[in-house]
Amino acid sequence: MTPKRIIQSVVIVLVMATTAAAQDVSRIDQLVQSFVPSGKFMGSVLIARGNELVFNKGYGSANLEWNIPNSPSTKFRLGSLTKQFTAASILLLEERGKLRMDDPVKKHLSDAPAAWDTITIFNLLTHTSGIPNFTGFPEYRSLEPFPSSTEKIVARFRDKPLDFQPGEKWSYSNSGYVLLGYLIERITGGSYEQFVQENIFAPLAMKDSGYDSNSAVIRNRAAGYAPGPNGPANAGFVHMSIPHAAGALYSTTEDLLRWQQGLFGGKLLTAASVQKMTTPFKNDYAFGLIVNTANGHKVISHNGGIEGFNTYLAYYPDDKLTVVVLANLNGPVPDEMGPKLGALAHGETAQLTSERKEIAVSRDILARYVGTYELVPGINLMMTLDGNQLMTQLSGQQKFPIFAESETRFFLKVVDAQLEFGKDEKGAVTFVVLHQNGRDQKAIRKSDTVLERKEIAVAPAILTAYVGTYQLSPAVDFVITIDGAQLMAQITGQPKLPLFAESERSFFYKAVDAQVEFAKDEKGAVTRLVLHQGGRDVTAMRK
Repeated sequence: MTPKRIIQSVVIVLVMATTAAAQDVSRIDQLVQSFVPSGKFMGSVLIARGNELVFNKGYGSANLEWNIPNSPSTKFRLGSLTKQFTAASILLLEERGKLRMDDPVKKHLSDAPAAWDTITIFNLLTHTSGIPNFTGFPEYRSLEPFPSSTEKIVARFRDKPLDFQPGEKWSYSNSGYVLLGYLIERITGGSYEQFVQENIFAPLAMKDSGYDSNSAVIRNRAAGYAPGPNGPANAGFVHMSIPHAAGALYSTTEDLLRWQQGLFGGKLLTAASVQKMTTPFKNDYAFGLIVNTANGHKVISHNGGIEGFNTYLAYYPDDKLTVVVLANLNGPVPDEMGPKLGALAHGETAQLTSERKEIAVSRDILARYVGTYELVPGINLMMTLDGNQLMTQLSGQQKFPIFAESETRFFLKVVDAQLEFGKDEKGAVTFVVLHQNGRDQKAIRKSDTVLERKEIAVAPAILTAYVGTYQLSPAVDFVITIDGAQLMAQITGQPKLPLFAESERSFFYKAVDAQVEFAKDEKGAVTRLVLHQGGRDVTAMRK
């Protein structure tokens, strides 16, 4: 079904008295509606101040095949919003004397590998354990459709080398939160699902929340969709045993308001536990929550993404303001929309991308911005000129045009993001600030050039020598083929993608930030390849 035929819900609950407030609600609806006709958003939105509902409305369809509209009672998969429920569960166990934040994981998991000796529960909660993220493994896509016990999921990453020493760095890891769920089960003797239901959902009267299931009939549950060339398409399948304590819960906008009121209203945890949960350690990350400041307001938030669903939940403690955006169509809209809704609820302005005015800037000025800017170690923002068009590219992503609002401030049209260049006292461009999703991230200029991989031609006979099947893991193959004169690569369960040569043995993807290097034995036979991606080198032997 095309986006134009998406049916919109008309369910809306408003508690407003003044004309000014009514205008705010109109602007809120206008903001959300700006994403609907283009087919970028289907879902439900809620804004509340304390116990007072400011805005509560569904948009688009919960099920396109039946034209069932989304509403405040529609149930959505939460993805990584699940993590805050897992964190609260761990804090409940600490309050009951079952564990401590500084406990080593091995205290509760006697057969933990030696590499985990210094990993604590605190490290798992704050993504500082160094345990690699299993959803980033090359074989993950081929395994996610199949049911698995929590123990078997943990087995996928337990013997992998750590990405860094515990506590040294921050790196988002679903592995850490699945492991937390496993610890909850080991300590309590019951399932993660049972613990969350009995200790969080029931006490807070969250009757429309639970652990999602691929087989159970769940009333008012939305179907999940992904963008397709002809409009929304049914999303890919994930067995809900896989995301577990890192992303398997479902809820509604109204139940998530009950959650915020219960968590921050002292109905679930002690004040000391809430303080622990909301104190950031590294990269603004606390326990399953991001804590930072947006437009002068402290905000406690997180987002989520899983097949067919993207979510956003924020709480502004100074105003007791809750913002919920739940979407059953994959895409960045909840992250873009959420902070803007928060701004509008605070009486501030929020500009739509369609309202931004493009101006002409001379090529000489644009040329001053060309270069490489480091956003975080290993991830760069690269600025290039294509004729008179300034282009930006984030490591591992596509290149996009950016458009000038002023000589120093630019915006993207494909996503709601802006870039603002800064100069030193001598007038030299030294940094750029990325404004996106209510956050400002500064990237320091590292070079006035951009390292762009150069494609070279390689003889067909050399390419033919690489054709074959290489084993990444027992269940995952890396298959190399030739399509005409183009070398192609396909990992089990993933699409086939072209590889481009930068030498006779080294190739790179254009679709993702990854490289493939072929190796030979002493007789000159190709025996293996090495996949370089995400700071990891994975060897695959030729079968």
